[in-house]
Amino acid sequence: MTKMIAGQALVKVLEAWGVDHVYGIPGGSINHTVEGLYLEKNNIKYIQVRHEEVGAIAASADAKFTGKIGVAFGSAGPGATHLFNGLYDAKMDHVPLLALVGQVSQPTMNTNYFQEMDEDPLFADVSVFNRTVTTAEQIPYVINQAIREAYRQKGVAVVQLPEDLTSKKINYQPSKTPKIIKDSFKQVVDSKAVSDTLQMIKEAKHPLVYAGRGLLGSRDILQKFAKQFNLPIMNTVPATGVISTDSPNFIGTFGRLGTKSGFEALQHTDLILFLGSEFPFAKFWPKGIKIIEVNNNSFDIGKTVDIDYAVISDAQSYLLALINSGESRPADAWLKANQENKKNWDNWLNKLAEDDSNGLNPETVTKKIQEISGPNDTFSIDTGNVSEWGVRGVPMNQNQRFAISGLFATMGFGIPASIAGALSVPNGQAWSLSGDGGFSMVVQDLITQVRYHLPVINIVFSNKRFGFIWYEQQETKQHFYGVDLTGADWAKVAEGLGGIGFTATNKSDVEKIFTKIQALQNSGNQKPIVVNAEIKSDDPVATAYMPIDTNIYGEKASEAYAKHYGIDRTTQPPLSDLLKKYSK
Repeated sequence: MTKMIAGQALVKVLEAWGVDHVYGIPGGSINHTVEGLYLEKNNIKYIQVRHEEVGAIAASADAKFTGKIGVAFGSAGPGATHLFNGLYDAKMDHVPLLALVGQVSQPTMNTNYFQEMDEDPLFADVSVFNRTVTTAEQIPYVINQAIREAYRQKGVAVVQLPEDLTSKKINYQPSKTPKIIKDSFKQVVDSKAVSDTLQMIKEAKHPLVYAGRGLLGSRDILQKFAKQFNLPIMNTVPATGVISTDSPNFIGTFGRLGTKSGFEALQHTDLILFLGSEFPFAKFWPKGIKIIEVNNNSFDIGKTVDIDYAVISDAQSYLLALINSGESRPADAWLKANQENKKNWDNWLNKLAEDDSNGLNPETVTKKIQEISGPNDTFSIDTGNVSEWGVRGVPMNQNQRFAISGLFATMGFGIPASIAGALSVPNGQAWSLSGDGGFSMVVQDLITQVRYHLPVINIVFSNKRFGFIWYEQQETKQHFYGVDLTGADWAKVAEGLGGIGFTATNKSDVEKIFTKIQALQNSGNQKPIVVNAEIKSDDPVATAYMPIDTNIYGEKASEAYAKHYGIDRTTQPPLSDLLKKYSK
């Protein structure tokens, strides 16, 4: 038992759980926790961000990249409220995060004191654990329980710390209870669920898998299942990388960020194995499809779409049970047609990458990222049109890691998440991909990348508009209002903040700039790099609804859609034509 201030004891609990860095900004009500970080600075790193929102988003991204809890703090008042964007991102994407929130000292609570707020109700909605400590002695215990609950419920734990309590000296004795964060038992899947699934697959003509985040870390198992049963595989956007992006059975995703191959597969499928996800846009899948939903949370089953068969199980265990059945399915016309459809789509994206006729295409940049990125790189994708280019363009075929603000979809995610990537995965290159709208929201934290010598490569797709919202106003036939942006020279901004800046306006620029970037990184560069990619203002191809198939949508709609997006229908035949081709 050792005498120390409660703030230091708090930090020792974090150390015991394997936390190695914490994000935040000091302030009067949180300063004794910061003192604890100073006293333990050899064991845990404090990351000074320039806005608490950035710290909270980075903490959420830590959990997305590694599965380990992320930690951020803010002082009472605005320091606390600035945390919300990152906390809601963690809540909605179900990742563990601990928020340490300062509070005024106990004697001044309920006296209308400076920066005093009733914090409990503020954090009630966002959290799975929300407590205000009442004695200094209980701080280590409450922090320990908060972390347990964040892991158990895959969400946000909030601990409010009155200023006078963290400064008190207490007798601290570490808990000897093992820090267990994952169930070690092996699940036995109901044999009836296995046999019923096998029967439904046999009866289906066009079955496919739709995989969610519940299968992250199970890539080999999913690919083995896909090969044994010869099924096309789709994934939700937050689950990007759940199957290798160059797997022959991978056909993309559905919706605004999707692929032609993904959209058309859903128009023709008759059975979906919906695994480990609560994908909200499942409600827009075509009707009349049989759905088997597998989830270890019974509350999530049927939450977003009506289903035909429910399996309460871990998705990985479920797939292993199907694999171990020894059953299989032949590589038929359905699989081959989907494989060719995805190949045609990839060829079209590559064609866009090579097209330099009327300005810079975003695909030119993402193709170059594919060429130079390494096996352990982290990709932090902001919200907006950049989400489409990132999901469609970054490689996830080795040990790369991917993070996006999935269900909360907050702009300004890219830079904070890339800080997390650089810190949590130091053996890989950290990338951030942002639009100029999202980038400008958090650009000040390039200073954080500079301060901690994080050579992040930040790509800014600049088109002087909120492109995602511009498209929504166009689709709803509104006036374009509030979606135009005043531009900035982001390369010069990077230099002014201590980084390295480049501007690309065409394919030749991209080639030269990425050659210079490779040379910089190979020579041990420790500064962040910003590539200001001044792209065309063209809207990305809309994949939520793709009326290319004349058999379904008619010649007029197909021709109009293809003309609008510059799609050559001779090289992008509809899936129905490919099915006929392989059924002969």
